[in-house]
Amino acid sequence: MLARLLFFCGLFMASTSAVAMTIYKSTDANGVVSYSDQPTKGSKVFVFRDRMVEHLERQVYLDIKKQKGVDVVFVRNDLYAPVEVELSFAGLSNVKGAPSQPIRRVLPARSNSRLALLTAITGGKPLVYTPSFQYSMGDPSGAAQSYRYPFPWRGGPFRLSQGANGQYSHFGAKNRYAMDIAMPEGTPIIAARAGMVVKTENGQSGRGNDPSGNFVRVLHDDGTMGVYLHLKQGSVSVREGQRVGVGSALALSGNTGNSSGPHLHFVVQRNTGLGLVSIPYQFNQPVGALPNFALGKQ
Repeated sequence: MLARLLFFCGLFMASTSAVAMTIYKSTDANGVVSYSDQPTKGSKVFVFRDRMVEHLERQVYLDIKKQKGVDVVFVRNDLYAPVEVELSFAGLSNVKGAPSQPIRRVLPARSNSRLALLTAITGGKPLVYTPSFQYSMGDPSGAAQSYRYPFPWRGGPFRLSQGANGQYSHFGAKNRYAMDIAMPEGTPIIAARAGMVVKTENGQSGRGNDPSGNFVRVLHDDGTMGVYLHLKQGSVSVREGQRVGVGSALALSGNTGNSSGPHLHFVVQRNTGLGLVSIPYQFNQPVGALPNFALGKQ
């Protein structure tokens, strides 16, 4: 673990490139894993990509109610956040009422909205069509308000281990302006801004299935969202639909998902049009430089 942390922290001292870095992973005869930006005998390429994905299929979905000769197409949004959706239809046969252009709407939180009414051209024959459905959490029409974030943790002092545009993993649209703060597992994580908890994950152990690990997403009043990632399994203490204030307890820091050492990954995002992107932000006080893990300092 120490070798992993040393490498993780050292990668960023000289580079802020937004291009992905190729990393080589090797395992020695004793099973010790190490990472390097230089290939060695037996090492394998290990490349981080921007894979921050939240699965919303069970919370944002098409609900098509079929009657004789009529299909009423609803979109259900069970999230505690607005969702921008785009719906279109292809492969039309015996269908009247399908729009010629994609329908794009912002649906309120916890809503069920009718977007299309399709009818049969010839009665007694089935309606044939293929819907194409896209969505993104958030309302793109809002404007981010100026805000300086207090530290989203208690304790420390801790230090920055990867900043904005870090080429190890902070290069994609969703994470470009994220900050990683190295800290021991179990550090209390608190809300840095008031808002509504709109998405959580609490059950991952180790790498798990989601690169984000366990996380909490908070929707702020201006439409931006603060996301706290790589949290300790079972430590998330808030629920979706709960309002939190600055300083409210959210979880404990951890080392889950695509994490190369215990840390908090904090990012602020907003929907800019069917897609979330990270946006620049500032803490209200300085964060230290890279810690020296070789000396056991945080």
